[in-house]
Amino acid sequence: MKVVFDQAFYTVYTSDPAAEPGRIQSIVKALPTDAVIVEPKPATFEEIHLAHTAEHIRSIKEQDLYDIAALAAGGAITAARISLEEPAFGLIRPPGHHASADAAWGFCFFNNMAIALLSLKTAAQIQAAYVLDIDLHYGDGTVNILGEADWVDIYNPAKNSRKEYIESIENALNSVNSDIIGVSAGFDNHQADWGGLLATEDYYAIGRLVRERAKQNSGGCFALLEGGYNHSVLGQNVTALINGMST
Repeated sequence: MKVVFDQAFYTVYTSDPAAEPGRIQSIVKALPTDAVIVEPKPATFEEIHLAHTAEHIRSIKEQDLYDIAALAAGGAITAARISLEEPAFGLIRPPGHHASADAAWGFCFFNNMAIALLSLKTAAQIQAAYVLDIDLHYGDGTVNILGEADWVDIYNPAKNSRKEYIESIENALNSVNSDIIGVSAGFDNHQADWGGLLATEDYYAIGRLVRERAKQNSGGCFALLEGGYNHSVLGQNVTALINGMST
């Protein structure tokens, strides 16, 4: 499976948990041995502007966060484009699903998922998209940007048991007929992370469900790193999702 990654993502760009030292290293160390690394290019201003106002982009520049955030957005675009041919994982940071058109919080600056899907739609590479957000926290930024679009459906599962959580995803995917499925892949709902719910094998199950539905639709699927803060289990969880999507 192709993994979109650049060593610049090792950079500790702020003091928040998503930017902590060692976080990305813990994932890279655990990647499947057959993972193929693809280096991204930064998203252009025009690509970022598809999802964000010029004022918001300017504010990120003023915080000296533009370069790393643009590279993450470019990584998301690269992963989405690759996924039209084969599954892909965007090993990127900063995360993005709390970034709205004109504001951001929750360790996010640009909405990587929204930028990727809008880029593909603008280029007429897709007609319809589906976003599955499995982060512990609701992807309010993605809903802010894409929630009213008639070509995108978004699902943020919220269940109190592992069984119900996986079943809800399976049921939701059963009705998906989109050209592409994008997973906002947060891992902070793991049993050893902030949410305390999911087991590592559940991420494999989610990846497999996504891949099977994409195959049925003759479409693509990709995932982008969002949350996940326990470095001792994060790499295993990412690899479980990748393996599931590779089936």
